[in-house]
Amino acid sequence: MKPRWEVVDTGLRGATENLAYDRALLEAREAGEIGNTLRFLRFTPSALVGCHQSLEQELDLDFCAALGIQAQRRITGGGAIYFDEGQLGWELFLSRDVFPSVDRDRVSRLVCEAAAAGIRSLGVDARFRPRNDIEVEGRKISGTGGAWEGRALMYQGTLLLDFDVEKMLRILRIPAEKLRDKAVASARERVTSLRRLLGEAPPLGRVQAALAEAFGAAFGVEFVPAELPGTVMERYRRALREMAGEEWLHLVATPRHDAPLLEAMGKFAGGLLRVALAYDRRSRLIKQVWFTGDFFAAPSRLINDLEALLKNVPLPEAEEKIRRFLADYPADALSLSADEMIDVIRRALDGTL
Repeated sequence: MKPRWEVVDTGLRGATENLAYDRALLEAREAGEIGNTLRFLRFTPSALVGCHQSLEQELDLDFCAALGIQAQRRITGGGAIYFDEGQLGWELFLSRDVFPSVDRDRVSRLVCEAAAAGIRSLGVDARFRPRNDIEVEGRKISGTGGAWEGRALMYQGTLLLDFDVEKMLRILRIPAEKLRDKAVASARERVTSLRRLLGEAPPLGRVQAALAEAFGAAFGVEFVPAELPGTVMERYRRALREMAGEEWLHLVATPRHDAPLLEAMGKFAGGLLRVALAYDRRSRLIKQVWFTGDFFAAPSRLINDLEALLKNVPLPEAEEKIRRFLADYPADALSLSADEMIDVIRRALDGTL
């Protein structure tokens, strides 16, 4: 008989409630109050920043307030993201003993390959893409990540059933309106959903069953429905009180003007390159880079993929990422060189370093 793990569905909830459950379940797994557990969750419209980010810098808070989008801070790292009813969240709360190795990349591969198998059973060719994405034909359909609490792990993912790219980008504080069209086009190129691939999203119950079956096969277990015990609910209520407070929301508070938009341009034999980048003066991090111009790039997603790599990195790391990334492509894939791209980034940052 296979070992039994529990599965719970906390339903459609607001951001603060969902994140309070995250903390409660992770703490409870570490304390041994629950066994290994799979949780399904959904959000009412919510804008979430990573635990080390500033709401003011990452989100258009006025837009969020006007549309009733709740802004919150996750207990995990990573960047700002938008959730609504078009996405299904899944989370595994597991003991460290489940894994033969606690190396981050190995854990991500094991969990993501299981999730990808579940998504494939719905009729799309989902594949794990290191470090922690699941893609279909080169487009992201699920992002994942995790956090350790002692000997307990919360590993979570989001499956796009449907996707409103314009709203998702509108809540993020893209520093210049003129970049919004490029950001929308880039997101459409890089992201997909079950609705886009299949014509309509499968019923929620079918999607949950597919993921549970795939996780069960990967870990050699079967899932049984469960109710959360009183100890977890007490932890949840405590977390809810704290996370609803201003101190938690503004745990990191950095004003907008500390992350200005910087721009520069270069004319090279391979074409004109314009660079716009958001730079955090306090942390000295390049938050995001946008490349535009009349240069040649093939495949078309090359530039989108490179931009995705250059988020929240210091300049030396950005330069190394550009060199390594372009080294993997044929010499004629991009009409610009790594040195030329780095040169224009440095021009944009001139005076801030």
